Amino acid sequence: MDRRTFMTASGGYALAALGLPDLDGITRRTRAQSESAVKVGRGEVAAVRTMIKSLGDAAAEIGGGHARSTAVHYLTTSVSKWLSGSWTEEVGRDLYGATSQLVHLIGWMAQDEGDHGFAQRYYAHAFRLAAEAGDAELSATALRGLAVQAIDLGYRAAAVQIAEECVDQAKRLDDPKALAYYETTLADAAAQDDDRKTATQMLSASQAHIERASTEAGDSWASHFSIGRWAHHSGMILARLGDYDAAQDHLHHSLDIHGLDRQRSRAIVLADLGTVQFRQENYEAAISTWGDFLDCANGVRSIKVSDAVDDMQARLRRIRGVHGAEDLSERAANMT
Repeated sequence: MDRRTFMTASGGYALAALGLPDLDGITRRTRAQSESAVKVGRGEVAAVRTMIKSLGDAAAEIGGGHARSTAVHYLTTSVSKWLSGSWTEEVGRDLYGATSQLVHLIGWMAQDEGDHGFAQRYYAHAFRLAAEAGDAELSATALRGLAVQAIDLGYRAAAVQIAEECVDQAKRLDDPKALAYYETTLADAAAQDDDRKTATQMLSASQAHIERASTEAGDSWASHFSIGRWAHHSGMILARLGDYDAAQDHLHHSLDIHGLDRQRSRAIVLADLGTVQFRQENYEAAISTWGDFLDCANGVRSIKVSDAVDDMQARLRRIRGVHGAEDLSERAANMT
């Protein structure tokens, strides 16, 4: 994606465009509905949530690339018809909230395939739907999607700005897991921007919140932010800050905790752990961990996995003389 386009759009999302949803839109549409419009009730909202879970589970296991077209088709054929249908205001807000989650999922799938322009548009739309539904958590989650995208693309100022907006949106929430989810994102953005003070403050705040959060997962994205996922994110933040020993401890911790049993998630953590070990010049450990990564990544369709393979191969070329490096490089070449 073009850097200038992303930066301009991201700044707009963080300041103006994302701050101007039609907050009275659902109420107004309820009053203006046609009698001939399709009737929408709790059953349709439940159907959307069921599809989100099924599609989300598949994407978390084998990557966003496998189910994106199915999710888009469902949105454009079934859900769009219900959005234009006839519903009560209460059902309308639930429908908009559920649709925001579906749209966010499609944005995540697009990002997981490397289609950043598409992902950005869907995250922005997810934010507007969530804001119109009056759902602060979903609004913050949509902003987090944009912030993570900016982090991944290396747009430091935009990442910090959007992550700060995300944390600000979450101030109304009383859910420690959700707060940890958004604080960790700001810590990551700040670490990338070389702002050690903010990064460590946010990391400490997120740890305090995740340690008192429920271990039960709910229906929202934030509710799936387990202690294992926090350990992975915090480990990589610590690595950005140069504390490789602590980073390795956190990554080992994340692999040992239930909640990172998804194939895609485990593959990414293994890739990250191997990179941390490589930076510590523990090459034999890195080669072993990367071997486990390739085993786990087989069949996963994700830009994060393919980028990790490319990164690993570049590092292996620097240590050709180390036992196992050339064999691992050959295995990786056969995956691309």
